[in-house]
Amino acid sequence: MTAPQATGRDSELPDEAHGIAERLSRMVRVETVSTGVPERDSGPLQDFLALIEELYPLVHQRLERERVTDRGVLYRWPTTADDDHLGGTTPGGPVVLMAHFDVVPAFESEGWTHPPFDGAIADGSVWGRGTLDDKGALCVILEAVESLLGEGFAPARDVYLWFGGDEETGSEAATAAAALFRERGLTPWLVLDEGGAVVDAPLPFIDVPAAMIGVGEKGSVNVVLEASGDAGHASAPSGLTPTARIARAVTRVERSPFPARLTPAAREMFATFIPHARGRGRVTLESFTRTPLLAAQSLARLGGDAAALVRTTLATTRLNGGTADNVLPASASATLNCRIAPGESVASTLRHVRRAVRDRQVRIRCTDPNEPTALAPTDNRQFGLLRDAARLAYPEAVAAPYITLAATDAKHFQRFAPATYRFAPLAMDARQRASIHGVDERVSIASLRAGKLFHETLLRSL
Repeated sequence: MTAPQATGRDSELPDEAHGIAERLSRMVRVETVSTGVPERDSGPLQDFLALIEELYPLVHQRLERERVTDRGVLYRWPTTADDDHLGGTTPGGPVVLMAHFDVVPAFESEGWTHPPFDGAIADGSVWGRGTLDDKGALCVILEAVESLLGEGFAPARDVYLWFGGDEETGSEAATAAAALFRERGLTPWLVLDEGGAVVDAPLPFIDVPAAMIGVGEKGSVNVVLEASGDAGHASAPSGLTPTARIARAVTRVERSPFPARLTPAAREMFATFIPHARGRGRVTLESFTRTPLLAAQSLARLGGDAAALVRTTLATTRLNGGTADNVLPASASATLNCRIAPGESVASTLRHVRRAVRDRQVRIRCTDPNEPTALAPTDNRQFGLLRDAARLAYPEAVAAPYITLAATDAKHFQRFAPATYRFAPLAMDARQRASIHGVDERVSIASLRAGKLFHETLLRSL
């Protein structure tokens, strides 16, 4: 397959930008789809790992490389600093930069401007599945490390690069990588994964660009509702069928929202934006920091991302029941995907659902439970380095902490590495954020250059 040709403004970009765009384009063209098909052939994942060896020869030649399961790779970039230095003025422990290279499915028939796995370079962007989630972030890490290696730079502490190939299907590789660190007695000084980004307007009343640095993430659990009954002919129904019982249960749950609370991280986020806000936005932020209960209730009424910041969310993602149009079903079920807010738990989520359902004939069980993570500090050197690197890469953006709403591989490290953060140094407007797991996913080439600068700055400042 020949490389996609740049069009429009792309021909005016510097050679460095063209190089980054071409390398990410080639990554996109390897179809590392994993979601929904855990038994899928792992060949594309192995092809991808071989590709990054080709694209980043210095990383492959000079860093130690170790496979972790058949879906992950760990690189170690050893420091030249001696142990006395690391144990003295510079606290010990390595840095871990993380990204994943598996992607969710995409189909041209969904209405993509450019085919999702062509890696088209057009209109100042690289288009395709994974450009934002998460191959773009992986690309800028490797770009920075390859560039620094070419300069002869050596980090002030060990740096590990972790790239996983099953983040979208359960994170078994990242779980194994985190266990490996614990077995070897390695407590990372800093862990950085995807999760936050540089956004144009994080909330309706905040109209300044923001580098949103995730300090923790919500938990998650799938709650399965099940009901059974006697099968029979649909011409003579008697009482609630299993499908009707499940439909009623789902309606009751969705009409019983979880309580809204303002976390300390959200309160700090609002305080961070106050000096940069004007007019009604500034008044709103000042009010939110003074009256957290009012803030939580107001955000909950806004819905969407705003509501997800302050409460556990629930979405009905699957409904099953029935075998024919004229047959009473013997069973029915619904799956509710819950994202658990800090301060709540898997157990409290299940209690809430049971109270809302109010039906002993509906069985309730859960799958894939993950508790919310602890929150990383924001008053330490690690957060300061992330903030400073983001400011240099995106001078117009305000760096602020927040709770990541989606799940990441980082949760496996945060259980023993307190300074674990979530920030991919890529710019995403509202349409781009909507394209993640959606249609027309794309990343600007200017953002890729800024992401490379972010990681170079971070690594130089260790």
